[in-house]
Amino acid sequence: QVQLVESGGGLVQSGGSLRLSCAASGRTNYAMGWFRQAPGKEREFVAAFKWNDGYTYYGDGVKGRFTISGDIAKNMVYLQMDSLKPEDAAVYYCATAPLIPSLIGKPPRVTLWGKGTLVTVSS
Repeated sequence: QVQLVESGGGLVQSGGSLRLSCAASGRTNYAMGWFRQAPGKEREFVAAFKWNDGYTYYGDGVKGRFTISGDIAKNMVYLQMDSLKPEDAAVYYCATAPLIPSLIGKPPRVTLWGKGTLVTVSS
C-alpha cells in the first residue's frame, strides 16, 4: 500500500522559510496537495499540484508566499514556505486525490493522507 511521509517541519522565526517534503512510496493519484491544521481549528487546504502538467492551486492565505512543486522521478512533492507568519503554525499534511477539485472541495475527497509534520513559527 502506498504511503505518504512528510518531513521538513520545525521551528522558524516569523518572516523565515521552511521547505516541507512529502515522499510517496509508490504511485499516487494525479493530484497532490498540502493541508494544515492548527490546534482547535479545522484542517484547511493549503496548496495543490497536478503531476501531468504541473498545474498549481493555492489557498487564499498562502498565495504569493508558498510554492508547491513535485519531482515525479523521485515521487516527491515539496512545499516551499516563505515569509512565514505565526498564523502559519500548524501540523502540515500531504495528501493525494484523483483531481484538484477533490482536494479543494469541502470536505476534501482525499484518497490518502500522510501523518503530518509540525511547523512552529515564533513571533
